[in-house]
Amino acid sequence: MDISIKIQFLELWSKYFPGVEFPLFFYYSDEPNGAEMAKVATGWRCFIGDLSQVRRGKSMYYSKETLGCGKRFLGLDSTLRPNFNQFLSCGIPGELEGERYKQTPELVVAWKESLPFVPADKKYIIFKRWDYMEEIDEPLVVVFFATPDVLSGLFTWAGFDQADAESVAAPFGAGCASIVQYPLLEAQKERPRAILGMFDISARPRVKSNELSFAIPWAKFLRMINNAEETFFTTKSWNIVRNRIIRNGQEETDSNK
Repeated sequence: MDISIKIQFLELWSKYFPGVEFPLFFYYSDEPNGAEMAKVATGWRCFIGDLSQVRRGKSMYYSKETLGCGKRFLGLDSTLRPNFNQFLSCGIPGELEGERYKQTPELVVAWKESLPFVPADKKYIIFKRWDYMEEIDEPLVVVFFATPDVLSGLFTWAGFDQADAESVAAPFGAGCASIVQYPLLEAQKERPRAILGMFDISARPRVKSNELSFAIPWAKFLRMINNAEETFFTTKSWNIVRNRIIRNGQEETDSNK
């Protein structure tokens, strides 16, 4: 990883999104690369909740053995829980409560068929916050957790160098699928899209009420960094939004004192 890219983004972020939380990035590796092993899950544990530590600056690596939920969507295990089709839909009377995200098990099957498994090519998936990036790191996807004003900037920035209206997609899926599996599928395309996510009702309690995720495949993110100074960031319109981002950040800081 060229550390000049890290520095370039930090300068852009502080200039146009001052005070806003840094994004995370992830990649696969057979070595920890300076990250700490996640605690082994005992029973069900939402992976999005695990990321709260990374968001606070703690670099973590996860394996199939440490995860309680999300193994498939992180590429570490192709299997799903028993009766997954019923679990995601109407359940099994007297045996399993369904989440009712799809009307029937058949719709779940059709959705799964549309979402290919993306297998990990290494033992671990490593997550770090951007400011903890090192030369040894090789990011695959950059993940933001952001409020509406910040998302408006990311969304418009992501579409700056594309003619089509769908430079960002918001597909149905688990919270971890929206930050790992879907962006990795996009990364295989010539013109990958960013993924807007964290609509998963089960994962929502693990993030703030005013946050969504925005995951960007690495190749697209590099283009965004390189064209940033050409974009709307230099306009009066963005400066108005930027000032509101600053005010909201100050208000949140004051409320936490």
